[in-house]
Amino acid sequence: MEQYIIKGGIPLVGEVEISGAKNAALPIVSAAIMADEPVTLENLPDVNDINVLLESIEKIGAKVDRIDRHTVCINGATIRDFSVDYEYIKKIRASYYLLGSLLGKYRKAEVPLPGGCNIGSRPIDQHLKGFRAIGANVDISHGTIVAKAEVMHGAHIFMDVVSVGATINIMMAASRADGRTIIENAAKEPHVVDAANFLNSMGANIRGAGTDVIRINGVSSFHGCTYSIVPDMIEAGTYMCAAAATKGDIIIKNVIPKHLEAISAKLTEIGCEIEEFDDSVRVVAARRLLRTQVKTQPYPGFPTDMQPQLSCVLALSTGTSIVTESIFENRFKYVDELSRMGANIKVEGNTAIIDGVEELTGAQVSSPDLRAGAALVIAGLAADGFTVVDDIIYIQRGYEDFEGKLRSLGAEIDKVSSEEELKKFEFRVG
Repeated sequence: MEQYIIKGGIPLVGEVEISGAKNAALPIVSAAIMADEPVTLENLPDVNDINVLLESIEKIGAKVDRIDRHTVCINGATIRDFSVDYEYIKKIRASYYLLGSLLGKYRKAEVPLPGGCNIGSRPIDQHLKGFRAIGANVDISHGTIVAKAEVMHGAHIFMDVVSVGATINIMMAASRADGRTIIENAAKEPHVVDAANFLNSMGANIRGAGTDVIRINGVSSFHGCTYSIVPDMIEAGTYMCAAAATKGDIIIKNVIPKHLEAISAKLTEIGCEIEEFDDSVRVVAARRLLRTQVKTQPYPGFPTDMQPQLSCVLALSTGTSIVTESIFENRFKYVDELSRMGANIKVEGNTAIIDGVEELTGAQVSSPDLRAGAALVIAGLAADGFTVVDDIIYIQRGYEDFEGKLRSLGAEIDKVSSEEELKKFEFRVG
């Protein structure tokens, strides 16, 4: 089993290039099979979730050509199977996007209930509500969602809760339905906008993505295109927090600064210096940081996917901070691991009360999910001594070459798979 071994206490300094957004690439890869012509996707992140999804669409008949590490050409003209294999789907939550793409194009789809990180209940009832509204019959049988439609028509859909996945999934299916669909209380995240822009590049007619009302005029077919994935705001935010926690100075390149405003605002509030450029941000933390209060909210609020990383920073800040998680109920599972490193955090319901400490100390910890795993790596980078992070398969689901990018910033970190390699690292770095 692979682990990260980290020697902490080194301020991270330098420049890091951000990859394409995993959360945008997943629906875009799924939607690419809706065209019967080649679709070329650029700036695709080379992470496990994307690679598993590419394997799954290849398995149902799509042609997938990896042009290089970050570019893939997909042709959905050869798809003949509308049932997705559970072996792929159990590994990634976003498998449900294949429901929207297959239903939109072929009027039928069978996709097992999804897997992914165990960070709390993520019901798909809003997805199914939307599919039914546009004319599909949807059942769940033997752990599989089965959706079929003779004809799909436009509808007026009001989302009961703001859901990124449901917004995108309904948008995909409705883009090939007859007539006009209106989605109200839609999610506004950048990856919703990116998915809509991509669908439009294939010939869809979608307006209003990025607002809470999306209007879709269905079209009969899609054509091929070339499209570049938006930069990953969560990866960028993770390096911003790494700079803050280690008292570093990092320039984070290939970003859209506007997408990072909620993160930048909180880091500025606790004492970081943030400098914005056209496509990069610089984060400097020259001294111990301050306390704050933060509540996770749908975009443009503070993202739930950045809550563990910011909490790690606040664990080293002065005073008492309050972090409220309003999206996922199991998102504080990393707290016990941080406590092993000396953090003083008490969880009450959906709120963490964080009393900042002067320093963390290295320990062996286990990654409970993707973003929590990244937060534990940040803690290890800031801590005194050696930290070993287990279950890094979660981290590799969403961060491309995490250890390599951190090493380029001066971090002492390596990926090891044996006790011997771990001992060699400890001997080498002292």
